Amino acid sequence: MVSTEAARMTVGVLGNIVALFLFLSPVPTFVQIWKKGSVEHYSPAPYLATLVNCMVWTFYSLPMVHPNSTLVLTINGAGIAIELTYLIIFFIFSDRKKRLKFLLGLLIELIFISVLTSLVLTLTHSHKERSLIVGIIGILFGVMMYASPLVVMVSRSTIY
Repeated sequence: MVSTEAARMTVGVLGNIVALFLFLSPVPTFVQIWKKGSVEHYSPAPYLATLVNCMVWTFYSLPMVHPNSTLVLTINGAGIAIELTYLIIFFIFSDRKKRLKFLLGLLIELIFISVLTSLVLTLTHSHKERSLIVGIIGILFGVMMYASPLVVMVSRSTIY
């Protein structure tokens, strides 16, 4: 008989593998951006949404918020590195207007994460409270991450 912990670890590792492929799915887009030397019509919104989602879940997985969350920490740490790579490429191949919008979005995300971290660590005093607050925010940002490509597609179709 398989222990609950072994089953949890197996499912967690499989989930991380699937999530890694999800994070790597835009690679063909960024290869195309690199080859063309331009971001053309692409929006950074899905990559910024994924970055803030990964930052929230990385915060969630830290021992002072939710102990024993190594799998959450590893995949979201990898997600941050992958998304930052995409965003650096996006920045390099963007025009001035897109760069400014991108930097503003990134600044807003960094301020948000800083405020969230400060408030949660100073105003809550138990793992349960911290996990609940950051977990709910993580779920909201997860929904935003998955919805962001759809929002970009809808906004594009109304322009053309």
